[in-house]
Amino acid sequence: MSYLKPLFSHPKLPKNKLGYTLKEYEGSLSTLCAGCGHDSISAAIVRACFELSIEPHLVAKISGIGCSSKTPTYFLGNSHGFNSVHGRMPSVATGANMANKELVYFGVSGDGDSASIGMGQFVHVIRRNLNMVYVVMNNGCYGLTKGQDSATADRGSKNKSGSVNPFEAIDLASMAIELGASFVAQSFSGDKQQLIPLLKAAIQHPGFAFINVISPCVTFNNNPGSTKSYDYVREHIEATSALDFVPVKKEIRVNYAEGASAEVGLHDGSKIHLNKLSMDWDPEDRISVVNALQNAKVKEEILTGLLYVNTDWKDLSRTLNITNSPLNRLKESDLCPGTEELQHINEGFR
Repeated sequence: MSYLKPLFSHPKLPKNKLGYTLKEYEGSLSTLCAGCGHDSISAAIVRACFELSIEPHLVAKISGIGCSSKTPTYFLGNSHGFNSVHGRMPSVATGANMANKELVYFGVSGDGDSASIGMGQFVHVIRRNLNMVYVVMNNGCYGLTKGQDSATADRGSKNKSGSVNPFEAIDLASMAIELGASFVAQSFSGDKQQLIPLLKAAIQHPGFAFINVISPCVTFNNNPGSTKSYDYVREHIEATSALDFVPVKKEIRVNYAEGASAEVGLHDGSKIHLNKLSMDWDPEDRISVVNALQNAKVKEEILTGLLYVNTDWKDLSRTLNITNSPLNRLKESDLCPGTEELQHINEGFR
């Protein structure tokens, strides 16, 4: 949620192993709508990096276009950042990763940025197993263009104009598993007890780590019949003219045990059903998680938690056998080893 950030801090604030306080991991003041789930995700990223004692300057944040892609400005202000073209974040992340694989890469995207214009790039960054954390802030609508249905909007849900979505939703988590992602998780923006540990695990994972986070939109997906977000203001006011009003809502939070289900009430009176995976879940069983996701879909539930992980697959740099030294540190002598070595290489092609 948007708030004023004081210029001073208490001298006895908790510090991590590097001696940094949480303030060193924050970013600029958020300009997103008050109550937006995206801000909760940003706060979770801040907390995860703080608790892992990651040097902020060793993090690179790369995004595309959309409300979600604005969020890198709001966390880790002392890290590297690049706001790329709509749907092309994976290409930029791949190039940056190949140049310097010693950084922690955060790819921040939305359901429109990844499931529509960026679908091709999303597919290929998964199959290449690029070493990065790929976070999709999923609200089921296009927030920057007045709330049209995105490709992840559930069939039968109503958008802001009252139109019923006739198309099947793209399940990004299931798709990531099918394409061979080596780490797949799903969460809810208001469940920080689950989201922060998932982010920490994703950062530590040596390969492509995908987290699909359901993140309610407070402004453009607030109509009755929506399955992902909320707003009921127009039902409770008498309009004197054609106005748009974004209400300040209290952030929705949820806390429930592993293996249990929770029904979360949204501000418009609609509800979503969450089912948190139990502690005895085997995240290395790829077939079981695909079946579980399909069963949850039939029950109209959203599975959350660590869905799948595979630590045996090589990441892209090892697959391509790239040098251990970051490419941006190679000297001319490393890149041009001399005539004799070049002749030796040429002989290998004859």
